[in-house]
This record gives sequence, structure tokens and C-alpha cells, in this order.
Amino acid sequence: MKNVLAIQSHVVYGFAGNKSATFPMQLLGVDVWALNTVQFSNHTQYGKWTGMVIPQEQIGEIANGLDAIGKLQECDALLSGYLGSAEQVDKIIYALEKIKARNPNALYLCDPVMPNAEKVCVVADGVRERLIEKAIPRADIMTPNLSELRTLSDFPINTFDDVLKAANALVAKGVKKVLVKHLGKAGKLNDPDTFEIIMATPEGVWHLSRPLYKFSFEPVGVGDLIAGTFLAHYLNCGNDVEAFEKMNNAVAGVMKTTFDLKSYELQPIAARFEILNPSTNYKAVKVA
Repeated sequence: MKNVLAIQSHVVYGFAGNKSATFPMQLLGVDVWALNTVQFSNHTQYGKWTGMVIPQEQIGEIANGLDAIGKLQECDALLSGYLGSAEQVDKIIYALEKIKARNPNALYLCDPVMPNAEKVCVVADGVRERLIEKAIPRADIMTPNLSELRTLSDFPINTFDDVLKAANALVAKGVKKVLVKHLGKAGKLNDPDTFEIIMATPEGVWHLSRPLYKFSFEPVGVGDLIAGTFLAHYLNCGNDVEAFEKMNNAVAGVMKTTFDLKSYELQPIAARFEILNPSTNYKAVKVA
């Protein structure tokens, strides 16, 4: 069994951060060691929430505790997502370096959650800068959305070619796999009814699509679901294109179930059989 230390947000109600990623990963046979960066009553797009940012010291302390019982060498990957403070980035890198010292083959997937003008995403000051400074040089896999890709690459992005150039720029900096989510008008198909995603690697770029459902209120946590599901499949099969396809088909099933249930929150439990055995079979196409 593969093991992942997942360091991101937690919501008591609903599905975002670790709540969105953990259950699907466990269904796929990957044990998740969930370490929460915040504990909120609900996700921030409700406009009001209660809870707290977890003190950054806890991240390092828990990494030390896992090391003390001899478990860090069993950790196959670290996944980081929504962070409550810039200082938490430093502690995540500390945890990553301890894991790498015990298991040099361990992977780091960074989902670089950043402020987004198109979405009410409340992110602490300094997180963006710290991610650019410290996460990109160490990440094996990154899963930015279009806005985050613009920030990370410092490239203007208006067309599909722009997306490819920006993603490949991150690959050139050493990130082995860059999954860019929800291309929108910069997509290859540029279809308002289609969700598009690419995966850039040193071997090339692959493109996938799935239906884009018109929710009254867009569910939160889809990026967390994508990151966790891709990582679980990649740890299980070791093939990036196969993992990319399996992730997309699983997420397609969760999104359809969520839409059919008219839910604002993702419905991974109701869609558990779609995660395990998707009813769709979308195939990736190499585009570069």
C-alpha cells in the first residue's frame, strides 16, 4: 500500500481540501496521512465561516513525530494544497526534506492554491510569493488552474499555445508533470460546455476533456479532487498518461453525480463507484 502525507485545508462540513482528496485516494487503495493547515466550519466561498489556521509549528512537529516512530521512510509522496499562512510553506518544505532524507524516491505534488480574481478564494498574504520561491524548485508535480499558471510562469495566457508555453516553462524549471485545470477560453476546443485539462511532461503534452456542467453555484474542491485522484493513480500504476486518463474519468463521474443531485458540495461518497470504476473512458490526446 502507498502512503501520502496530505497537508492542506480541512472543512467540517462539505468537501474541500483534505475532505475532497482523502476519501477518493483511500478508495483507490492509498493510505492518506491527513495533516490540516486550517480547520474551518465550511469552505470560504460561502462568504462566512468559523475556525482557525493551524499554527505552522505543528507541521514540523508532526513530521518529527512521524520520523520518531520510523514512518517517514514509508511515505511515498507529500501533497500540499490550501495553506493558511506563508510560514506554513516553510514547514511543508521542512517536512518534505525530512521525507526525502528517509525515502529519496518520495514525490512532491504541489497544488498551488492562490488568490483568484474570478473566484472568491481567500488566501493569506505571502503564500503566492513563498510558493514561487520554494515550491516550484522542489515539486515533482504541480496542478495549477489557469490563473495560477499565469502567476507561476509570469506569462500572459490568452490562447491554447500560450497555455502550452507556460506549462512547458514550468517543466523546464524541473517540474516533471504540470496538470493545468479548466482552460476555459484558452482551451484547444474553446467550448463553453467542455472542461479541458492538459498534462505537460518532458516527454510531451497531453490533452483531455469532459462535460462541463452548468451548476447554479460552482462546487469547491474540484482541484483537490483532481490532485488527489491523479496522485493516487500515479502511485498505483507508475504511468503518467494512464493516471491522467483514470483521474479524468473518475472526476467526470463525481461531477455528473454532483450535478444530478443538484448539490453545491461535491458528492464523492455518492459517486464512490464512479471513482472505482468510471462509466466514461475519455482518452488523452498528445498535442505537443
